[in-house]
Amino acid sequence: MTKSPYMTTAALCALLLAPQVSRAEGEKIVDVVVRGNRRIESSAILNLIRVKPGDALSDDRTDADVRAVYRLGQFQDVQVSSEPVTNGVVLVYSVVEKPIIRDIRFSGNSKIKQDKLLEGLPIRRNAIFAKKDLDSAVARLKKLYQDDGYYLAAIEPLVEQRTSTDYVVTFKITEGNVVRISEITFEGISAFSPRKLRGVMETKEKWFMSWLTGAGTYKEEVLKNDVLLLTDHYLNNGYINVKVGEPVVVMAEDGESLLVTIAVTEGDQYRIGQIDFKGDLLYPERDLRAKMTLEPGVVFSRAKLRADIGALTDMTADKGYAFNNVTPATTPHPENKTLDLLFEIEKGELVSIERISISGNTKSRDKVVRREMRLMEGELYSATGFKRSKQNLMNTGYFEEANVSSVKGSSTNKLNINVEVKEKPTGAFTIGGGYSSLDGLIFQGSVSQSNFLGLGLKAHASAAVGGKSNTYSVGLTDPYFLDSKWTLGLDIYRSERDYTDYSRRLTGGDIKAGYPLTDFISTFWMYKYEIKDIYNPTDEYRKWSAIDPGNYPLNQTTTSSVYASITNNTTDFRFDPSSGMVNTLSVEYAGLGGNNKFIREILDNTIYVPLKWQLVGSTRLVIGAVQQADGPIPIDEKFYLGGIGTLRGYSARTVSPIDKNGIHIGGEKQLFGNTELKFPLLPEFGLKGVAFFDYGNAWTSGGIKPPDILMSYGAGIRWASPMGPLRLEYGIPINPRPEDNKSGRFEFAIGSIF
Repeated sequence: MTKSPYMTTAALCALLLAPQVSRAEGEKIVDVVVRGNRRIESSAILNLIRVKPGDALSDDRTDADVRAVYRLGQFQDVQVSSEPVTNGVVLVYSVVEKPIIRDIRFSGNSKIKQDKLLEGLPIRRNAIFAKKDLDSAVARLKKLYQDDGYYLAAIEPLVEQRTSTDYVVTFKITEGNVVRISEITFEGISAFSPRKLRGVMETKEKWFMSWLTGAGTYKEEVLKNDVLLLTDHYLNNGYINVKVGEPVVVMAEDGESLLVTIAVTEGDQYRIGQIDFKGDLLYPERDLRAKMTLEPGVVFSRAKLRADIGALTDMTADKGYAFNNVTPATTPHPENKTLDLLFEIEKGELVSIERISISGNTKSRDKVVRREMRLMEGELYSATGFKRSKQNLMNTGYFEEANVSSVKGSSTNKLNINVEVKEKPTGAFTIGGGYSSLDGLIFQGSVSQSNFLGLGLKAHASAAVGGKSNTYSVGLTDPYFLDSKWTLGLDIYRSERDYTDYSRRLTGGDIKAGYPLTDFISTFWMYKYEIKDIYNPTDEYRKWSAIDPGNYPLNQTTTSSVYASITNNTTDFRFDPSSGMVNTLSVEYAGLGGNNKFIREILDNTIYVPLKWQLVGSTRLVIGAVQQADGPIPIDEKFYLGGIGTLRGYSARTVSPIDKNGIHIGGEKQLFGNTELKFPLLPEFGLKGVAFFDYGNAWTSGGIKPPDILMSYGAGIRWASPMGPLRLEYGIPINPRPEDNKSGRFEFAIGSIF
């Protein structure tokens, strides 16, 4: 085998310009043939040649044919010549095919496998060899190693010629050791600490966990993007003249790490001076100013300026002017470090919705998608309606993706709306389990379909079977009954459960309805009828039941009640919120017939706040009270806290008043709250962590303030696993009671999607 250098551009030009065999102008062409081709069929070449047998020989036409064959891209040389024969000449096109890469090999690689090295490589087997592609391949491999921390990796390409047109390319790799960034320093800074600026950057310094997190890895494009992030940080803090230089990367003296230096020219910090508006003002200036985050005296922020431009644009677009334009003009005053803003608004022309097209809904009916839209055909365009439409579609839970876009209609004042959805499985089979001193080992499962028959109907059947409890239920709900805004549904259920002092069997059903007042405020009503049987009491409970059957009931009773609630929900995504709030006020009255009579009110408030570094904080407060309507309050209708839904770290239904005989009699008032901090663990796998603090109690006597507050803290994980959502949390009581486990307790639940 001999090693051959690849052909240079200069050599190729020399071949093309080489003297050709003489041709006799005007002679008759008897035949046209191709020679020298091995891979390319002669017919493919002859199809490009316009000179045919019987034509007169012409240098201009044959030169044009040479160029046409060369443009095919398969040849490094194309020449034409003529050979005299009887009655004329034979025209011969001689070609030299470009070399082909028959194999690609690697040597010296141990840290990165061959399959990954080949992935995305600019050269490939059985492709034409090109020097520029080989150079790109070397750069690609070097970057691949640098992204894994092998900054000093060397790539040497070796080209071996097997035949005149067959090459074998071998990349000789010297990997070296992992080299990470040990220090990031800044020059010329005074407004922010180096630690603060390093926190803004995506590139990080190495630390003892870098082997797991990858911190300290040098990536050229990431470091270039860090310049933009740093610039953005300064601009968002009033430094309008900041200049961030290109990072300088050098090897440390020890030869085992990298040093990064970034020079910054900060300039002065500017605050907002005057804010004015001109142009097509469709709202009073006070309304425009009320929508803005920037105001005179505050530090200038480019991010807030963009947000304000968006808010002003949306306000005008909500009037139907879809193509309005808001142009900010800035006037700096260096003498007092202020920046005046002038917003010029051009409304354009009124735009209406011409057509709404829906695609991607293989299961859901068109009307299921269309009824979530806040834009209607024939109506004026609304920016708020446009954004709300996508949010509504995602909140249905039917779709993995929902993209709403606009395209030009039949005229300049018309828009078409394209809705493209990607459906996801809406049927769920959920199983869960847990252990507590109250319930023992519990297994539970449910089957539900939130988009039954593609009509948006919600159907479910569930069962929970354990050593001390059994629950069964079926139900069906239509969120748009008869294509109206009304929700209508019904449930039938049966449960049996052993409590500390007695067992309860419950058989019942309900009819429920709801109606949205706005996109955020909704009402809900429900009527339910239950047949309840309290049985299997402890000896102490049986004793007191005989003495006071009103407060310690036994045997069968009935409950006929009506429930009403109003909810304000402004969260961004109802299945996993990161911002907004949910406020619910509910009242239940039992007394429309039946034996059990009571009134129960509950106020439930939760606020979600997005924080830095993808953290989400939330706080929940629940206040409740139950009063007599006509006779004693049923013991099982009172408040019992504890467990994963209320006070983690305390056993379920054990946080309640206990009478002098040791019987849990439940509370007539309750107050509990949770403060949580959710944070990403492995975002690409849907794994999140949660830290929490719980507090609360249930009590009977006294005012609205509980006699004392039980508290707990803990942590857990929430994982959108391939089998479905998983929740595992461990709570530790801060002020445990004698019956509590001081070291804490946990519960878990897991589901699967079909």
